[in-house]
Amino acid sequence: MKMHVLSGGRLRMKKSVYLPEADRAELVELPVSCYLLRHPQGNVLFDTGCHPSTAHDAEGRWGAMARAMAPISGPQDNVVDQLATIGFTPDDIDVVVNSHFHSDHCGCNAFFKKATVICHARELEAARRDDAEKFGFLAVDWKQPMPMETIDGERDLFNDGRVVLVPVPGHTAGMTSALVSLDKAGAFLLASDAVAMRDNLERDINPRNTWDAEQSSKSMAEIRRIQAGGATVLFGHDDAQWQTLKKGAAFYD
Repeated sequence: MKMHVLSGGRLRMKKSVYLPEADRAELVELPVSCYLLRHPQGNVLFDTGCHPSTAHDAEGRWGAMARAMAPISGPQDNVVDQLATIGFTPDDIDVVVNSHFHSDHCGCNAFFKKATVICHARELEAARRDDAEKFGFLAVDWKQPMPMETIDGERDLFNDGRVVLVPVPGHTAGMTSALVSLDKAGAFLLASDAVAMRDNLERDINPRNTWDAEQSSKSMAEIRRIQAGGATVLFGHDDAQWQTLKKGAAFYD
């Protein structure tokens, strides 16, 4: 199995959202990560990043949310164009796993018309609430006509231990990570926004946009346990880590 790290966009936000001691005027640039998992039984895309239109008209897509979470992506800085650089089209993807339904993680779902979308049942429930938009769930991004499967607990996608979905609630009600096991590179936990930055994990800091701080801390404790077992944690929006990763055509196997 191979794992490709792909850009799903880039954002600018207030640093104090993630690290409370930061000056409220200080801004930070955040990578948006997506992952292509090339398994012998199918191609899995973990998260789909920001919709391409946000690179030139974020407010048209996201409304007022674009002022708090401002895209600064280039025109090819989206997962569809990133897949094309390694010879893949959206129709080559069999499964899309959404860690959660915030728009920077499911913005390109609509392109993957032949895929089955997998998410946590509680995430789908939260996204369907009448007041979902004020919690960052925009139907234009997550609500698509493709088949959707939900999980309630851990799910071994191919029943071989290579891609195991692990619920880590807290950032949202149905936040889900993926524990990926590779032959040469070892284990990686795709933590998404369960751990946005390394400091959040190492200092047990819950970002201001956390849905349930108690559950988030419990999930981070579980992530530290997985990390202690030898897995490399890939954070949701840590630019320092992003700069060190193989990306695009380069891969982990």
